[in-house]
Amino acid sequence: MARRSRHRLLLLLLRYLVVALGCHKAYGLSAPKDQVITAIEYQEVILKCKYPKKTLDSRLEWKKLGPSVSFVYYQQALRGEFKDRAQMLDFSIRIKNVTRNDAGKYRCEVSTPSDQGQSLEEDTVTLEVLVAPGVPSCEVPNSAVSGSTVELRCQDKEGNPAPEYTWFKDGNRLSGNPRLDAQSSNSSYTVNTKSGTLQFNAVSKLDSGEYYCEAHNSVGYRRCPGKRMQVDDLNLSGIIATVVAVALVISVCGLGVCYAQRKGYFSSKKGSSATKATPMSENDFKHSKSFII
Repeated sequence: MARRSRHRLLLLLLRYLVVALGCHKAYGLSAPKDQVITAIEYQEVILKCKYPKKTLDSRLEWKKLGPSVSFVYYQQALRGEFKDRAQMLDFSIRIKNVTRNDAGKYRCEVSTPSDQGQSLEEDTVTLEVLVAPGVPSCEVPNSAVSGSTVELRCQDKEGNPAPEYTWFKDGNRLSGNPRLDAQSSNSSYTVNTKSGTLQFNAVSKLDSGEYYCEAHNSVGYRRCPGKRMQVDDLNLSGIIATVVAVALVISVCGLGVCYAQRKGYFSSKKGSSATKATPMSENDFKHSKSFII
């Protein structure tokens, strides 16, 4: 009998737990998740508030959350920059021309009178705005020495999500694997599609050409203007000839200075303007003699 009573108690406890969990789910005690709405820049988007149609007794407010909370819809009127490019659809807002500055978290607040007083309900919406890349900034050197390490850079700061990058040479796409690229004769380059760099570990004359970069994401793509890179071999004979010529010029100048010093061209000459003793006249002598007396 004791064992049977224990089994009955365990079954009752299990049933109680099952009922309690069922009530927890039925009454929605878990916190609701925020809505996440994605829109493309310059297109239309609707921020939905999950409540019944607006009535005469209900009061609706929309706010944009952040470091400082700003009103979007207040006292039955759209506010701020939404005043001229948005409209109300019951409790929802339709933005006609969404921009990247509209991205953020919004909250609609509905206040309705009830028997127990004012009933306040809230709903939060997160707006994500997708932005196409702008014209990327490309850094391509005008010239390079054969055998040196050269890095080409490409960057865009506007795209959302962050764009990936593709490099082109003379209109042909450079793949991430140069060994499989039939357009490339250099197997020592690497392309980083995330950072936008194209690096040649040992550039050659065959790498000379016009380069440009393309930034692209799920919204669109843009390219930078093409720039030419010229690769030349290091001219040792030219460098030696230049050094010899400079040494000869310095030697000739030095010999000229020594010759000029020996000839006395740099010594100071006594000019004819040097003061000479002038003879005294008789009157001057008399006048000085009178002072002696």
